[in-house]
This record gives sequence, structure tokens and C-alpha cells, in this order.
Amino acid sequence: EVQLVESGGGSVQAGGSLKLSCVSSGFPFDQACMGWFRQATGKDREELATIYIGGGDSRYADSVKGRFTISADKSTKTVYLLMDSLKPEDSYWYYCGLAGFSASSCYPGTDFVRQGQGTQVTVSS
Repeated sequence: EVQLVESGGGSVQAGGSLKLSCVSSGFPFDQACMGWFRQATGKDREELATIYIGGGDSRYADSVKGRFTISADKSTKTVYLLMDSLKPEDSYWYYCGLAGFSASSCYPGTDFVRQGQGTQVTVSS
């Protein structure tokens, strides 16, 4: 069974940083395309970043490029999202997702086949 468990959310002041974690199990992590997206209640999701675990290739949405960094630890099957220079408009629920096992389709905007329960981020001004 695929499981994705996010953690690391919380409250931070504008300009601060948070590092989200997503521990995964139940699938071949080394071959996976993993990503992060965020969503507010009733709003469309915004896909932020993806990483193909096998090659380490990462891609970002323009809205977070230069501020957010996605990374992965194969030994712990964990995907991270380091968020720097946070702004109040970054306040969302953040979700980790599994987007299949293809490097060619591993980019923000791809379909996630599984997601975690989310972790909430609140940025105050």
C-alpha cells in the first residue's frame, strides 16, 4: 500500500524558512517521480516542484523557482521541500505526491496518482 506522510508545516513570519518532509512507503522509491503541490479549500491545486528520484532531476513552477528547493534521501525514502523567503501568500496546505515512475513526465503539472494528508503552512506578515 502506498503511503505518503508529510510533516514540517507550521507558522512562520514572512521572510522565514520551513522544511517540509514526506516519508514514503509501499512503492519503488528509487524509480519514482515525486512532487509537492499546495492547495487552499475550494481552490485549484498549484504544483510546485517535482523530482525524479532515479536521476535526481528537479523542476519547479515559476512561482517558486529560486525560493523553494526539492530534494530526496533514498536511504530514508523521504522527499523534502525547503521553502525560503516565505511570503504570506505562501500560506496553504502543502501535499506530497507520487506522480508515477517516468522521468519524461516528471514536471510540475503532471498528474499525481497518490498524495499524502497534507501539512499546513501559515506565513504571517
